[in-house]
Amino acid sequence: MNYLPAIEINPTTPATASVIWLHGLGADGNDFAPIVPELKLPEELAVRFIFPHAPSIPVTINGGFVMPAWYDILEMNIERKVDEKQLLASSDEIEKLIEREIERGVPSERIILIGFSQGGAVAYQTALSYQKPLAGLLALSTYFATEDSIQLSNVNKHLPIFIQHGLQDPVVLDQLGRKAHKTLNELGYPCQYQGYAMEHNVCMEQIQDIREILIQLLSQ
Repeated sequence: MNYLPAIEINPTTPATASVIWLHGLGADGNDFAPIVPELKLPEELAVRFIFPHAPSIPVTINGGFVMPAWYDILEMNIERKVDEKQLLASSDEIEKLIEREIERGVPSERIILIGFSQGGAVAYQTALSYQKPLAGLLALSTYFATEDSIQLSNVNKHLPIFIQHGLQDPVVLDQLGRKAHKTLNELGYPCQYQGYAMEHNVCMEQIQDIREILIQLLSQ
């Protein structure tokens, strides 16, 4: 089977948990890989980090310029008109990575998805529709692009979801993160929202919070 190319960072002992972390538009898996040492996770958690690279495609809002993207963005309005077919295809590719982790001996209940911006939209779609129980979802500076069409999985109805957003984000407005939080709470998901004094990026305070979330989810 063919898989998306990815950067993989393995623990010193055989992995018993996995984090699949999706980058944003125009970036690649190298974007977040340097954060792993900053997380300072306990070695006993034995976490494998996987940072897949999105394929390069023309992006309409950038004048058709070819760049790494999980899907095309057709209009840069507040709700964002996206190529949903491409988004779903990317979600299928992430599901394949999840299945590979299960085949490598990591239980689905110890697999976490993290997605930033575009990658977060794919992570929402994947985690909330996946038919095996996952450990958690972290949605960073992103939006719930498929909230009106997604077929929600009953298996992950109680999936812990953590939404983190920059309060001064000019690219993906904070209100989109809050909208996803409201929608998911109304659907009954255990969903938390955290805001940070930053723009469309990550900050050290947030990295410390991600550390605590990963420890919480994987120490159960």
